[in-house]
Order: sequence, then C-alpha cells, then structure tokens
Amino acid sequence: MDLEEQVIITEEFQDITNNDMHVIQAIGTGEPKNMSTIAKELSVTVGTLTIAMNSLVKKGYVTRERGKEDRRVVYISLSEKGKHAYEHHEQFHHNMIDAILQDLTPNETESLVKALAKLNIWFRKAKA
Repeated sequence: MDLEEQVIITEEFQDITNNDMHVIQAIGTGEPKNMSTIAKELSVTVGTLTIAMNSLVKKGYVTRERGKEDRRVVYISLSEKGKHAYEHHEQFHHNMIDAILQDLTPNETESLVKALAKLNIWFRKAKA
C-alpha cells in the first residue's frame, strides 16, 4: 500500500483501492458520464475501466443507467456512498495542500505555483 493509499483508505473506505478512488474522482459529482469519457480521462481502455466499474457498482459506490435516447449508451454516476468517497478524497487533497503551504514563505509559495503551472503545461502537452 503506497503512502497516499494509507491516508485516503480509512476504515470507512477500506473496501476500495487508491485506483478505485481515482475512478471515483474521474466520475465526479456533476452530470453522469459515459464510459468512453471516463476512460479517456483516466487514459485507460474501456475494457480496463469496465473491470473497475463492475467492482465499484458491486460495492455501492457507482450507479449505471442506460441512455434514454440510445439504450446502448451507459451513463455512470456516483451513488451517495460514492459522493461521500469523492468528498473524502477532495478533503485529503485540500488538507495536503494546506499543510504544505503553511510552512512556505511567500517567495517559496510563488516559486511552487510557477513550477506547478509549468508541470501542468507539460502534462497537457504530453496528453495531447
């Protein structure tokens, strides 16, 4: 179990993995998404995502719903349990950022923001 997983996977969420939590994060709390959209966001195949999705549905974190206009399309959304896991993961990241920033000087904070912006640009170019 890696460090992030040790912190994120609490007693309440011991039935899911760090990878499951990232799938939950990709689904998000907004409008339902189709499998292709989620797979693309995670840079995995739909087949790989289906395995994770089956597990999350069985555990009660995710719901599937067929499209009203096109029954072949399956829309994925978070259940209440899934939304709770999503919020838990978001809070973890906010706490981590707050803990890091509180010990930085204003100059260090500015340097960190610039470095992260450059890293973000690099990731976006690499993904394209």
